[in-house]
Amino acid sequence: QVQLVESGGGLVQPGGSLRLSCEASGRTRSIDAMGWYRQAPGKQREWVATMPWRGSANYGDAVKDRFTISVISRDNSKNTVTLQMNSLKPEDTAVYYCHARASWGPIEAPSNADYWGQGTQVTVSS
Repeated sequence: QVQLVESGGGLVQPGGSLRLSCEASGRTRSIDAMGWYRQAPGKQREWVATMPWRGSANYGDAVKDRFTISVISRDNSKNTVTLQMNSLKPEDTAVYYCHARASWGPIEAPSNADYWGQGTQVTVSS
């Protein structure tokens, strides 16, 4: 099992910045990617960004060039990623969820699991 805890949400004016953090604990050795999703009221959950442990960060079109995902730490007991959000717009208002993808077992037939945090509210408003 992997546990994810987000922090850093809040209220910010349009054009402002916020930084979200996500700390993963538990079976972190099985994690091979972490990222962020968001869900605005009345809308489906939307992918924001992913950082694979092997490879480069990827971003959704709505946040590309404004948001940056970074790995702060990766060790045997705890992984931490952040999402730096700049030039925020009212349409960025949503609950932001941290996501971790885990894989384990034989390469030819791995087991996979997705883990989610409880979410943190980001509100962009004047």
